[in-house]
Amino acid sequence: MTLTSFADYATFLTIIDEGSLTSAATRLGKSLQSVSRSLARLESDLGVELVSRTTRRLRPTAVGLEFAGRIRLALTTIDAAREDLLASDRRLAGTIRIGTSSLFGPEYVAPILSQFLTRNLEIDIELVLSDERVDLVAEKLDLAIRIGHLPDSNLRVRRLGGLSWAVFASPAYLAAYGRPERPRDLTHHECVLRASDDDRWVFGGNKRRIAVQGRFRSESAAARNAAVASGLGIGLAPLWQVRQLVEQGIVEQILVGHEPPPIPLQIVWVRPSAGSLPRRIRAAMEFLAARLSALRI
Repeated sequence: MTLTSFADYATFLTIIDEGSLTSAATRLGKSLQSVSRSLARLESDLGVELVSRTTRRLRPTAVGLEFAGRIRLALTTIDAAREDLLASDRRLAGTIRIGTSSLFGPEYVAPILSQFLTRNLEIDIELVLSDERVDLVAEKLDLAIRIGHLPDSNLRVRRLGGLSWAVFASPAYLAAYGRPERPRDLTHHECVLRASDDDRWVFGGNKRRIAVQGRFRSESAAARNAAVASGLGIGLAPLWQVRQLVEQGIVEQILVGHEPPPIPLQIVWVRPSAGSLPRRIRAAMEFLAARLSALRI
């Protein structure tokens, strides 16, 4: 007689999600033999083949897929109930790894996380800054703050609202070359461009695309904004990036009312193969979501 455990069901869901015993073992931090025995124990207990194995690949059977779909919600409910039961007499503790961009992170995310740490003295946070869309699993990130439209993926998404754009230029540039009144006027101006741009900027609710040109390009947002401030041309950037430059009079906003549609702001995470997110991560997500949603930037 086999003794199937809660862990065997969770391991089975991880195998389904990962598509291989080896990947499942890596994700769970277990040995390949342990994962294989767990699957065999579950199949023996149920008396059915849940996963078809060949020398080259692993594929869930029709019965296995149906079974996985039915137990996933049950395991999530059980895990959440267990977390909530223990939460009443347990402080939040542990490490949380959070990813965000190199400019947005220090300016907006770090101060919020500082408040969270003040309230939760047994939590450690690692803030990982990168302007690349890094893989959350590979980088071992629990959460990430993403700006912009997301490609299709298996990530879970919590949308927080939108961030405003700004079209801007230095007073010296505007004095020398004039102030554009409509987006189409940009075709007669120097623009500071992202290196990977297709040389078209999108404006207004109708998403009209305007061809632009310029002699300065960079993938670095900081470099582009500095180039605009020095008078090299007209820039397009999220308002939060250049708000201080505007307030200090170093640059001026132009084409106000014609800006592109807001930039999506969201929190993303990897759905657990079984159960819910750990309580500390859920708490950090709620804290971040409440405060980032309230930003007017």
